[in-house]
Amino acid sequence: MTQSVATVAVFAPVKRLFDYRIPDGHTARLSPGMRVRVPFGRGRRVGLIVELSAESKLDPDRLKPIEKVLDNRPLIDGEMLDFYIWVSTYYHCPVGELMATALPVRLRQGKMLATDKAVAVRLTDVGRRMPPEGLKRARKQCEILMYLQAGAAPLSLELLRERFAPLGGSLRALVDKGFAEWLTRLPEPPGQLGELPALYDEQLAAVDAILDGMEAYAPFLLDGITGSGKTEVYLRVIARTLEQGRQAMVLVPEIGLTPQLVERFERRFGACLAVSHSAMSHGDRESAWRQAAEGRAKILIGTRSAVFTPMPDLGLIIVDEEHDASYKQQDGCRYSARDLAIVRARRWDCAVVLGSATPSFESLHNAREGRYRHLRLTRRAGDAKPPRIRLLDARGLKSDQAFTGAFLEAMREVLDAGDQVLLFANRRGYAPIWTCFDCNWIANCRRCDARMTVHLKQNLLWCHHCGMQQALPRRCPACGGDNLNPLGQGTQRSEEILRRLFPEVAIARIDRDSVRGKQKLEKTLAEIQQGKYSLLVGTQLLSKGHHFPNVTLVGIPDIDQGLFSIDFRATERLAQLIVQVSGRSGREEKKGEVLIQTRYPEHPMLHLLLEKGYAAFAEEALRERREAGFPPFSYQVLLRASAISQGLPMTFLQEARDCLQDTRESSMEVWGPVVPPMEKRAGRFRAQLLLQSGSRGCLHRLLAAWLPKVEKLKLARKVRWSLDVDPLDLY
Repeated sequence: MTQSVATVAVFAPVKRLFDYRIPDGHTARLSPGMRVRVPFGRGRRVGLIVELSAESKLDPDRLKPIEKVLDNRPLIDGEMLDFYIWVSTYYHCPVGELMATALPVRLRQGKMLATDKAVAVRLTDVGRRMPPEGLKRARKQCEILMYLQAGAAPLSLELLRERFAPLGGSLRALVDKGFAEWLTRLPEPPGQLGELPALYDEQLAAVDAILDGMEAYAPFLLDGITGSGKTEVYLRVIARTLEQGRQAMVLVPEIGLTPQLVERFERRFGACLAVSHSAMSHGDRESAWRQAAEGRAKILIGTRSAVFTPMPDLGLIIVDEEHDASYKQQDGCRYSARDLAIVRARRWDCAVVLGSATPSFESLHNAREGRYRHLRLTRRAGDAKPPRIRLLDARGLKSDQAFTGAFLEAMREVLDAGDQVLLFANRRGYAPIWTCFDCNWIANCRRCDARMTVHLKQNLLWCHHCGMQQALPRRCPACGGDNLNPLGQGTQRSEEILRRLFPEVAIARIDRDSVRGKQKLEKTLAEIQQGKYSLLVGTQLLSKGHHFPNVTLVGIPDIDQGLFSIDFRATERLAQLIVQVSGRSGREEKKGEVLIQTRYPEHPMLHLLLEKGYAAFAEEALRERREAGFPPFSYQVLLRASAISQGLPMTFLQEARDCLQDTRESSMEVWGPVVPPMEKRAGRFRAQLLLQSGSRGCLHRLLAAWLPKVEKLKLARKVRWSLDVDPLDLY
């Protein structure tokens, strides 16, 4: 029977699919997975064909025709289409919006696939023999040539841009001089490059276990302390995947924070890998997507959205730092890339490795229930030893003091020995509060229920929630006095104090204010590696994935905020943070130490974590979660609403709750609606309704019956509302 109707997922925030009439003469050239431009409302939209059929349930006269076919062949195969539809169903988000998210920007806009262009570069014989000193007058050309000569394989242009951006004409000049040549296709991965590092017994066992399970779906939790050599395990199993002619996907939480990981992969596998993350240009991301989708890139390293990239020969998925909250999308379709990696591995019948020094409680629970194979790396690679961790009592510190005497003494000893000190402060800016000491006025954000952060060098008050800025007042708006002062410590103030205490020491501050842009971050990290700075002050940008061999002391001046949060996940995140930051100390043969300042040195959570380790802490915390009925022993859905008018979100959510009466099952718990601790954010008032059940199936059956009723509420068009399945942030 002739197919005359195309069912299309239109790239728009609407949940249903739409039928369109296939114009005469186009039936033979259409297939699911091809893009089309179609009339939609009063305009036109791009969409993806999901299905072809002979007839529609709608009146044929009402069907609008497809206006233009944008592809000569399917961009997405049937397996990926089914995956996208499953994701949209599970997270209850519009399938067209999800598919648009999965495609590169130019493709979702309806533009044609870019034509082949140079994707890699390699040295010529002349370039291999050319002494870099001959290019000293062209500094960047000299640096690129040295970098190419240090590797044995061609390198992709993406990776060179990552390292040397802007490349400008430097690389082109090397090609014009005959030292290098362009490649329009990625080369095959090289064979073994030199002697590989020896594996210790636990690494060998982990590699063997993963290799034995690679022929079918097999989930592994690689639970290894910091510095235990998880990356080398990744590299070994990826090498076997490539030998089998298959592709590997590596997900990382934030590509800008792990340049060393990318470089290690580049050195081991050359130009056969592609990188995808939001800091890249649209053209470069599309190029990486094409290379992976066409099977030319054998390895894809990317952030969370990379989980949607088509890979026809997918044989392995690795999720590095699987506990990281960055894998959870917080707007649009609120998916978890870690969870989707598991689903995708099951659907593609391949192995998936979740790696972390501090596994999430969900993954630990799955391992204990036998759903994942639990692989442990309990010691550091080589001769490195775990650091000694000490609690320092900060109860005697005054509000204008940042460090105890013992803290300063330990720092001085390490600096005098020529080693490096890393201080972790999880607040950027100068201070979190600007207040009047005469009348107790505090600078609050007009658009949020939050305090403004002081940025003294910029002479600004800055809300880190909505981005609003204003000049720093010098007189109190309440009493007119001039006794205005900062309270608390941010990274800028910590740096100022340390420069005063250690005037002879070179200090580097790393936060989103001091290292704007990936290139600046990589340059600063390289200078730290070279020993240019002895004292490092930073936020979480310093805590993830970095290897600093000369750091022998890590200091955490303030952790108390995480001890008393209303969020049931707060202690899990705090423990992960302490362990991850502590892992930066004593990475090689030098002994490391970690100092933690707290006004609550008797806190049982701290003692359990520091005396018995993360595994014992997680076991106790999971016992408490089980008794309370919280995830991972239950499943949650959060319905959020916001509006400019304060009362509307609560009214809408109460009406939504009333709609539950006919569909609610006995195992369902409904909490709220309530306002979150920060009710007003970015000028909008917020409220939320939480649903919880011990059965995931029960929860999704309820959502399928409930959401159509919510959509029909009159207030549904007067508020912004969203659904978050498996939420990580409840506030």
